[in-house]
Amino acid sequence: MPDDFNPIEWITVPEAAQLTGYSPVTLRQFAREGRINGRKRGRDWFLDRKSVLTYVEEMKRLGTAKHDPRRVGTQHKAIGH
Repeated sequence: MPDDFNPIEWITVPEAAQLTGYSPVTLRQFAREGRINGRKRGRDWFLDRKSVLTYVEEMKRLGTAKHDPRRVGTQHKAIGH
């Protein structure tokens, strides 16, 4: 994590789960896949708050289209950085 770590910008996986309704397992997977910005420090993941919220909003906006494999856009790319 950069030396300029700002606790307002980074949240823990349990905090993100409570904020979004996604399970902690799913959020860690999204971070590993690069769908949201995350950093692992020791055994804990820290997620970029803006990236998490942007991802959730994008999924809401897409609705059922998020399941369409032909869609172009944010699939497997971190959002909000």
